[in-house]
Amino acid sequence: MHEIGVREVMQVESLGLNFNIETLEMTWLVMAIVILIAWLATRNLKMVPTGWQNVLEIAITGLHGQMDGMMGKKNRQLLAPFIVSLFLFLLVSNLIGLVPTLASPTNDLNTTLGLALLVIVMVHALGLQRRGLEYIGHFFKPTPVFVVINVIEEIAKPITLAFRLFGNILAGEILIIILLEIAKWWIIPSVCWLAFSIFIGCIQAFVFTMLSTAYFSISMKTPEEEE
Repeated sequence: MHEIGVREVMQVESLGLNFNIETLEMTWLVMAIVILIAWLATRNLKMVPTGWQNVLEIAITGLHGQMDGMMGKKNRQLLAPFIVSLFLFLLVSNLIGLVPTLASPTNDLNTTLGLALLVIVMVHALGLQRRGLEYIGHFFKPTPVFVVINVIEEIAKPITLAFRLFGNILAGEILIIILLEIAKWWIIPSVCWLAFSIFIGCIQAFVFTMLSTAYFSISMKTPEEEE
């Protein structure tokens, strides 16, 4: 008997590691879709944007505005390609799972935790590159005793980032499967939940991206920029 929310997952083992084939396939599919959208938006650039160019410019302009307010224009110019790419990947990943036969890469904790760890590693690397020893020193402020609390906070950041995204996307996909199983003729509830899931997918992509931007802002801003 088919269990709600349970998929038969094929795994392969290599170098002592197990790889979820479905997650890998969906991740490559999402990357292909993001590249296709970028190509459609830039293949025939116009002064007055239309179609995909208009959609992408609205998204990028909005993200740039958020980044300028949080980290300043100089830091935004450095990180904009990564932040925009992260948002587009998360957005497509979250929404692709709404197709009943497909699964979101972000419904796999390995994906969300991997993205969260990537962000946190970059945060600390750029913080050290930009601020040097002063960046390490901020962990001991306002008093050296606070280093324990600050280290725990840094450990918690990737965990909370990963589980927030993973939990919301997985729950949404499970509920869609349940609706398809027990409410096949209830068109209105199904459509309403689908619309709500699209909204949640967009919001979760935005939240993950903005939290990542906030972490970058905190680590990279020098005392002069904070004044």
